[in-house]
Amino acid sequence: MTAATAPPKHRNDIRPWAVLAIVLIAEVMDLVDGTIVNVAAPSIRADLGGSAATLQWLGAAYTLAFAILLITGARLGDMFGRRLLFIVGIVGFTTASALCAAAPTSGVLIAARVAQGGFGALLIPQGFGMLKEVFDEGELTKAFALFGPVMGLSAIVSPILGGVLTDGDLLGLGWRAIFLVNVPLGIAGLVGALRLMPHTTGTQGTRLDPVGVVLASFASFAVIYPLVQGRELGWPLWCFGLFAAGLVGFAAFGAWERHHRDRALIEPSLLRNSAFTSGLLVAVCFFASMIGLNLLLSLFCQLGEHFSPLRTGLTLAPFALGIAFTAPLSYPLAQRFGRRSMQVGFAVMGGGIALLALMVHGAGSDVSTWTLVPGEFVAGLGMGIALPPLFDFILAGVESHEVGSASGVLNAIQQFGGALGIAVLATIFFAYVDGHSTPVTAMTRTALLSLIPLAFAFLAVFRLPHKAREEAT
Repeated sequence: MTAATAPPKHRNDIRPWAVLAIVLIAEVMDLVDGTIVNVAAPSIRADLGGSAATLQWLGAAYTLAFAILLITGARLGDMFGRRLLFIVGIVGFTTASALCAAAPTSGVLIAARVAQGGFGALLIPQGFGMLKEVFDEGELTKAFALFGPVMGLSAIVSPILGGVLTDGDLLGLGWRAIFLVNVPLGIAGLVGALRLMPHTTGTQGTRLDPVGVVLASFASFAVIYPLVQGRELGWPLWCFGLFAAGLVGFAAFGAWERHHRDRALIEPSLLRNSAFTSGLLVAVCFFASMIGLNLLLSLFCQLGEHFSPLRTGLTLAPFALGIAFTAPLSYPLAQRFGRRSMQVGFAVMGGGIALLALMVHGAGSDVSTWTLVPGEFVAGLGMGIALPPLFDFILAGVESHEVGSASGVLNAIQQFGGALGIAVLATIFFAYVDGHSTPVTAMTRTALLSLIPLAFAFLAVFRLPHKAREEAT
């Protein structure tokens, strides 16, 4: 990518830091919107109607659309310039947020969530490329260092904010206020982008792969849809057929990418790299367990224990607090102990989930916020050890020229893993409830089942490089 009229990179120039603030606004919008809806989901269904699958689609529709289009969004930024795609993305994301707030039915809301995820996939990839345009190498590391605290604070605040806005019923808006939060942020980001972001042009010769996009989109949808809808439909044969077609679609996508190197969405050599593909398994299993568990607890607190949205948001906060406590130690631990540090993190996270299930089971009909706090906090401690260096261990097995493509794939896999976790764990939870299990039984058994993907992640780490990539991203 070349810059047409990029400003000079002066050490004391305030513009790069203003651009960083704009990029962080976009990142916060994405992170908050991906998680805040979990707390509000039962209130949304109570207002608009819908089935148990509606609760799953409110989260999965966003993450699935984001995952499917993320790599394409990065490629479009290469083709047409990052500033243009950033502006298109933030306008679309903000508009889709307003449509979510105004949705008259659950179907319209889910469609608007798909649009949010799609525009988010256009918006988010442009930020990192834009920062490389405006910062020199010495300052770029300082700029990236601000992402951790900002994103960590957003993760802590998000569920609490969702509860406050839903319970507070600001101006009679109820749950609709959680989507309107994005509107002033989006407007501020748009104005800043128009005034401060440098004009950039695309890279000549960059081409889009429409067949690859269609194959990846079909495969992802075909895997997730039957997992969400199958239970309510009675698991008809076509659900299993569609799921199998999705797996075939992923295989066809891989074959297509290998034979069309000139326009491949993914660097074909990555698909032959066993360390990297093992890393993809680690990522999808870890994020499926983590994000699915978050939704599971939100559903249990509100539908099972009848907590208010605000109380639910406060109850979920110890996860993020645990992450914040150990995340600063994660890189020193990774440097000293290598990939074993990540396995320790997974083990601590698993211990926290087991403790959570044990305490809920022991409390029986007397579950309180304090029943959930110890297990959540311990699980968060484990997440904080494993999560920050995760991508660096996975990227350690790829060549330097493959890092950009590999990073995009990992971000997409993170979102896909989240959608998969939402689909699977919520489906299991509701299946137990439909089978006349108590909410406590349904929650404890589903939480223990979430340890299975975490165990796969633990084992797959053995196939990763021993040391993390030195240039952390």
